Amino acid sequence: MSQPDRLPGAPDFRLKLPNDGGEAHGHLLTEFGGNGTNKFLLHEGSFVVAEASPSLHAHRRQIRAELRASGALIDVPVEPDRPGAPPRWVATRDIPCNSSSSAAALVYGYHASGPESWRTAEGHPLADYLSTAWRAPRKAWLVRGNNVSGHNLVRQLWLKEGIVSLAGAHLPPLEESDPTKSTLRRFVEDGYEGAASYNQKRGLVDELHGFLTQMRVGDTVVTIGDGRLHLGRITGEAVQTGSPGGLSNLRRAVVWESGSHPYEELPEAVQQKLSVQHDVVDLTGVLEALDGLVGPAASAGPALEPVTERPVPRELVLPDVTDALAADLLVHEKEWLDDVRELIVDERQLVFYGPPGTGKTYLAMKLAEHFGGGPEQVKIVQFHPSYAYEDFFEGFRPVEDDETREVAFRLTAGPLRELADLASREGNRHVPHFLIIDEINRANLAKVFGELYFLLEYRTRSVRLTYSGDDFALPPNLFVIGTMNTADRSIALVDAAMRRRFAFVELSPRTEPTAGLLARWLESEGRDGEPARLLDALNARIDDPDFAIGPSYLMKPGVYREGGLDRTWRTKILPLLEEHHYGEGLDVAARYGLDSLREQHP
Repeated sequence: MSQPDRLPGAPDFRLKLPNDGGEAHGHLLTEFGGNGTNKFLLHEGSFVVAEASPSLHAHRRQIRAELRASGALIDVPVEPDRPGAPPRWVATRDIPCNSSSSAAALVYGYHASGPESWRTAEGHPLADYLSTAWRAPRKAWLVRGNNVSGHNLVRQLWLKEGIVSLAGAHLPPLEESDPTKSTLRRFVEDGYEGAASYNQKRGLVDELHGFLTQMRVGDTVVTIGDGRLHLGRITGEAVQTGSPGGLSNLRRAVVWESGSHPYEELPEAVQQKLSVQHDVVDLTGVLEALDGLVGPAASAGPALEPVTERPVPRELVLPDVTDALAADLLVHEKEWLDDVRELIVDERQLVFYGPPGTGKTYLAMKLAEHFGGGPEQVKIVQFHPSYAYEDFFEGFRPVEDDETREVAFRLTAGPLRELADLASREGNRHVPHFLIIDEINRANLAKVFGELYFLLEYRTRSVRLTYSGDDFALPPNLFVIGTMNTADRSIALVDAAMRRRFAFVELSPRTEPTAGLLARWLESEGRDGEPARLLDALNARIDDPDFAIGPSYLMKPGVYREGGLDRTWRTKILPLLEEHHYGEGLDVAARYGLDSLREQHP
């Protein structure tokens, strides 16, 4: 009997049995099975679970029974040191299976996904080695082109020529129309050796696979340019062509809609998906919401409206503070914002601190988006007491297999590593990137930052990383803005090392720009100024400035509905002051209630 042909380029795969029951091994065959996928050869010596699940299909039960009857599967003797171990079988010869899923079901005794269950010795799934796989009839994709090595390809190329593209400067000529992920991984490992970190290469493989293999004609594609969302439809297969610097050498033809949509007016679910910081993102989960944008609303703004081309800066420069930004933030002293900008330029790390409700996080996000050029260059994390270095930068994370429940550990990048890799990409190094750390003082900072403490102070040096062993330096275009709540005494203090590495800017209801913020907001909204007067009177009665009440509590629509001010005061503000005066026997409502304050300021 002739040996079935092995699929060229595909390695051996293995599958671990539950409860340390050993492993099964096999490889893909060139011949296709009845379901249109490659057949699979289970190797002699593979272990098999003897007890089948009641849900296993009758046909697969029959196959197991026939293999038992023919002697292809025999009992494994009970091991003396494992008297209670589940019974197992072992294969006495190679067993051809109709598919990798059939082989997985044979081994496990229950239905399982072969492409995901079978893994290489390095942990890569069998699915990476299949050229075809089921996918939804129509998918949606985000492809970023607003900043490709400093070039706005959306404006300069895509909308004008009706294309979408991806950079692949170091790839060889692609002979396959739908390359497998394993093929792309090999090309990336060879072509980007020394030019990208492990995390960058891993992300690039996923992006290339999505663009070249998963994306199909008829799919919806979106991109963001100049603060607006553009929608289109893929009309061409992927082609590889020459382009200056290799910035757009992988292309697909696109018919773009005639209009665009302001980013801030998009549905919340769409905005959340668009915040994922990869160049190619699967948006199929919000396809229905994207379809809802196509139509009359699409004519809100022309997709090809003339835009004056600006020279692309090649040096790292933060944009100046504009009058429009100051007006948007309701900061009447533009010089204060100028000082904050200078601090960020000089120190690269800054903390906004103050009592709750002073707009620390909001201000951090607005400034980061303005100085970074948009939300694509901003990542937000929130610290908490159990946050660790492995969560923040990188570490081995446990990943559980859905079928076997076996747990394996994989080196995974955290938000700081991801943003640092993005900022250090070739062509990105003059573009500011911002990491916002909300509640920065709620974590054990020495534990979270580890050797990164050194890099925060010495940006021109590198250190050897704990887990990956890489030599790593924080890129100069990565800026950090933290926020710190001073009302909670248990977390209000930070160590001297932290103080030395960050500039600290206070936001207090008693000083500008926060002091008059509520009054300016009420005026801009056309509302009566009483809430601002009441808040000023309240803060004048609070003896501790760290427990002053910020204006953001009274800058929400619910406050100005019927009874809203009283409800907010009773449920939001007074409980904070009760905690402050806990154990003092003070009548908080009598001292800080609305009636008392109105008597003082009728």
